[in-house]
Amino acid sequence: MERFFIGATNLFPLWTVLGAVAALFWPEGFTWFRGDLIVWGLAVIMIGMGITLNVEDFRSIMKTPQPVFLGVCAQFAIMPFLGWTIATLLQLPPDFAVGLILVSCCPGGTASNVVTYLARAHLPLSVLMTVASTFAAVLLTPVLSKVLAGRIVPVDAYALFLTTVKVVLLPVAIGILLNHYAPKWVGRIRVVSPFIAVVAIVLIVASIIGQRSEEIFRSGGILLLAVTLMHSGAFALGYGFARLFGYEEAIRRTVSIEVGMQNSGLGSALATRHFNLSAATPCAISAVVHCIMGSALAGLWRWRSTRRQGPDQDHGG
Repeated sequence: MERFFIGATNLFPLWTVLGAVAALFWPEGFTWFRGDLIVWGLAVIMIGMGITLNVEDFRSIMKTPQPVFLGVCAQFAIMPFLGWTIATLLQLPPDFAVGLILVSCCPGGTASNVVTYLARAHLPLSVLMTVASTFAAVLLTPVLSKVLAGRIVPVDAYALFLTTVKVVLLPVAIGILLNHYAPKWVGRIRVVSPFIAVVAIVLIVASIIGQRSEEIFRSGGILLLAVTLMHSGAFALGYGFARLFGYEEAIRRTVSIEVGMQNSGLGSALATRHFNLSAATPCAISAVVHCIMGSALAGLWRWRSTRRQGPDQDHGG
């Protein structure tokens, strides 16, 4: 059973794509998952992240802060810049522009850890970067969204901050406390919790795509172009940023993946609660695109590692 859940979790990109395609042609199968269910779904994802963490993880960040700091800086410098620039150059409608900028200001998502593993990059570093960017996002996501998207529509940074605390900081903290005070219970659910998180992400993405399926068929081309350009640039610039600072190949790949893959579920939840479903649409499309691109990169890098080093020499397992 454990092997089944691990295998199903590693197929996360496939489930996301299948869910999105199904939602386009069968919206009613997914649109029931809306409103507060999206917020609760994201909370489940964040609790799932929290129960994988302990005090030693934070000590690890303090022991090797440089690459973690590099990744977080790249995350909140490269992606927001790309989101705002592409939205401006393509002259996206206001709702789409806000959604693109909002998701670009979100932290790295847990999907990046799966892709890092598949890419034979540096999995422990990926986890630490995701954790660090998630906590940094409590402040940086509202502030950056206000600065960049506030030029297009009014943005209540304080309201965004409160929502981010509720759906990110508190659930992660609950997960950490559960791991510390109820380790036996957490040990029993830890096998299945990543798969539950995958189901929650797929439902969030599919729900938003299903609710906006007509809009996507009508104007999805420009959205797909914008999201693809943003993630392409992020993967490339993330890799180049780490290379510029002289880091080894495994760390370059890891930073590339962390910068290129966002917590689109958070973007979707924030957009739905504080803007509208049109603003959430780029976030949902982002989840599909970065999964496809990340998986393709992982396959390429894994193939290169196998050719150069042999099948057993990698950082990801």
